[in-house]
Amino acid sequence: MSIADQLVSIKSKLPETVTLVAVSKTKPNSDIQAAYTAGQRVFGENKVQELVKKQEELPKDIQWHMIGHLQRNKVKFIAPFVALIHGVDNLKLLQEIDKRASQNHRKIDCLLQVHIAKEDTKFGFRIHEVKDALLATSSFKNISIIGLMGMATFTDDNNQIKEEFKNLKTVFDSIKNDTITILSMGMSGDYPLAIEQGSTMVRVGSAIFGHRN
Repeated sequence: MSIADQLVSIKSKLPETVTLVAVSKTKPNSDIQAAYTAGQRVFGENKVQELVKKQEELPKDIQWHMIGHLQRNKVKFIAPFVALIHGVDNLKLLQEIDKRASQNHRKIDCLLQVHIAKEDTKFGFRIHEVKDALLATSSFKNISIIGLMGMATFTDDNNQIKEEFKNLKTVFDSIKNDTITILSMGMSGDYPLAIEQGSTMVRVGSAIFGHRN
């Protein structure tokens, strides 16, 4: 199937309440353009250098999401244009985003990344830290926390994945309000499970663009 066909097929199965982020990391501009032509406008990248280059070369109405682990010293490069930063996992990073957003006269939307997996390699605030993190960010004028993001353990055990997503949904339900409306969980391998558990945003790459090298 072509990229356009894959995209249409996935979108046709998504509830209207769920936003699809097409994860285009490592993929050439021609692939992104094919998805764009098929109607996709939200794309996710995990490397700052690659994201900046693509943003310069591709249509200007694309909403670029930073979905990977973001280092503080790289924030300045994406601050002028990034639509949403998914993986905000510490307060120092939030401070830096706030500073760079201010310099660009912008307010940048962010998701707090919550550590829900059984793997230590994943980043994020612990579940019990989320409310304190929200309190701490209330003084920042140039960022807006609009939701939570989490990644489940990389495992074939669907019950474990469901449980992890369910835990994140419980935290989300306890904090959601008029501003905090996004729950970003689910990728190519587990997004149907994530939607079942209440995800409002899924990050899908290989199911659209094919496997990466």
